[in-house]
Amino acid sequence: MLFDTHVHLNAEQFEDDLSEVIERAIEAGVERMVVVGFDRPTIEKAMELIETYDFIYASVGWHPVDAIDMTDEDLKWIEELSAHPKVVALGEMGLDYHWDKSPKDIQHDVLRRQIRLAKKVKLPIIIHNRDATADILTILKEEGAEEVGGIMHCYSGSVEVARECMDMNFYISLGGPVTFKNAKKPKEVAQGIPLDKLLIETDCPYLTPHPYRGKRNEPAYVKLVAEQIAELKGISLAEVGKATTENAKKIFGIN
Repeated sequence: MLFDTHVHLNAEQFEDDLSEVIERAIEAGVERMVVVGFDRPTIEKAMELIETYDFIYASVGWHPVDAIDMTDEDLKWIEELSAHPKVVALGEMGLDYHWDKSPKDIQHDVLRRQIRLAKKVKLPIIIHNRDATADILTILKEEGAEEVGGIMHCYSGSVEVARECMDMNFYISLGGPVTFKNAKKPKEVAQGIPLDKLLIETDCPYLTPHPYRGKRNEPAYVKLVAEQIAELKGISLAEVGKATTENAKKIFGIN
């Protein structure tokens, strides 16, 4: 029983063999997944997927790298889509200081507007953070994001910052990097964060776990993430699967 909380099955990397990828996920014990749309084309594809597969849900939002492209019409469209019963979160949204396509002030504004929308439509948010931890924490606090809570997607920070996030009603989601040999921080987080605050994800087709690192990632590999967390915590895979699935259902409001 596994729940991959962050997949990009709407990416072009899956165009040729999507049904086989989904079949492998089911065989690996993945019972549910959330496909994340972050611009017009990927949101449209995410909405198609949730109509096709009963165990796939969607999150819709605007990625910080493309913040400069978001219009008022885009935000209104996201609000309309949020009423769909299988849209369970807004995002991924956040800040990304690695790429310089969108100026920081525009990223900040787009993030704040999406947090306000999430509070209006009462949905949790999925946060993308790259080299921007301090500013993300500030904006989440100033905008009262704890009202809806959410997920720190593919978390790579410290245990201390993770605790700050948990205090704001956020879950900590770990992906492929927790399996990397030299990934010290994700392993510390896996050990140091209580099981009732952890989620698992692949972020496929990116961040493929060991031993498939360098190849295309897919939802079936979320089992490798769960196995690594189980080993680090000294508990069974079944315990990790059950707890992270219950956590995901709770944050996404899935019965």
